[in-house]
Amino acid sequence: MPNYRRLRHQGAAYFFTVTLANRNATLLVDQIADLRTAYAETIATMPVTCDAMVVLPDHLHAVWTLPRGDSDFSERWRKIKFRFSRRVGRRFPRSDSKHKKRECGIWQRRFWEHVIRDEEDFNRHVEYCWGNPVKHGMVTRAVDWPYSSIHRDIRRGAVDPEWMAQDDAGNFGE
Repeated sequence: MPNYRRLRHQGAAYFFTVTLANRNATLLVDQIADLRTAYAETIATMPVTCDAMVVLPDHLHAVWTLPRGDSDFSERWRKIKFRFSRRVGRRFPRSDSKHKKRECGIWQRRFWEHVIRDEEDFNRHVEYCWGNPVKHGMVTRAVDWPYSSIHRDIRRGAVDPEWMAQDDAGNFGE
């Protein structure tokens, strides 16, 4: 059995990619209200600062800063996945392994995380979240994708409404 190692720094910022088992599914945007509820319920009991987030049909990306003295991002993602799965309330095709572990088959196991190293790394990952719908051909402008924190950041004056992703935005976590 693999031993997955996660770099845990209390109070650090992290970039995450969380993916559905079926990469052709649209469940995350089809059931966006359920995802928002699962997220809100989890963050109410285990707070984070959500620096950026984007939800696409089959995966999501987030940049979170954890509270001082806290490094338990895994439990947060476990709860979000569980609560969302419970709210959706159906089972999906499952491998024997997922069946034995009583998993509903919605999510890929685990997730990808990257500890943010510095301000430049932070900014690149936030911009990656904003530009991801454009990268995947969902929209031509980041502001046109409804499931992105770019809208919050535009309201705050942190980003220009006409922001465009750079060609070298990276290929983080995909």
